[in-house]
Amino acid sequence: MFKTKLSEPRAGSEFYTLKLMHRHIGAIAALILISLLSSLSGIPDHHTISNSWEGFLWGLADPVIGLDCLVGIVAIGLLSSVFVRGAVIAGCFVSAAVLGIVIHLFQLNLLGTEMAIAISTIVFGTMLMMPNQPNFMVLALVGVSAGLFQGYADAESIIGAGMMPIVAYILGITLTLFAVAMSAREIGVAMGMGEINRILPWKISIAGFGLCAIGIVFLSNSII
Repeated sequence: MFKTKLSEPRAGSEFYTLKLMHRHIGAIAALILISLLSSLSGIPDHHTISNSWEGFLWGLADPVIGLDCLVGIVAIGLLSSVFVRGAVIAGCFVSAAVLGIVIHLFQLNLLGTEMAIAISTIVFGTMLMMPNQPNFMVLALVGVSAGLFQGYADAESIIGAGMMPIVAYILGITLTLFAVAMSAREIGVAMGMGEINRILPWKISIAGFGLCAIGIVFLSNSII
């Protein structure tokens, strides 16, 4: 009887963790579906932002519309779950994306943006397929690089916009990037990516293979 009483809280905790993971997976799956539908419907990458409300809405939407950008955010979130302080990696990624927006606004050129985003996606996918955890510093540096180019690419939407729409756009894009990355991190933690054995689950390896495939497709499109 005593053992049963002890096991009940653990079972409840495991059920809650599983339920929370399913919610995060459902949310990210919905975002991927939105991204695919946006690509198929031909929503233009460049759109005019005339006020703060439009800036905020497009800031929320832009990281989701581009599938190549979205999968990179999910990958950095999954990989960050390996480390206890992995939220720092996600934070560096988001901060670098904001910096990329600022760089574009100051009309400084970053060459090969689409190619760089595709290559970073392939690198993230490769890391997810590796049997052991990636190096913290290597992951942080790749995350900063990916965030920088992604922010630079997204900034196309706000060229010529006023100061308040730009601020609203940056706020929106920061919220989306952080929410998606942290949701993916929670999924990774729930799947045991941060366990002491440091072995990445086989399901994550399959996800890594899919990310690599997506990255290769976008890389070939950017080269053609």
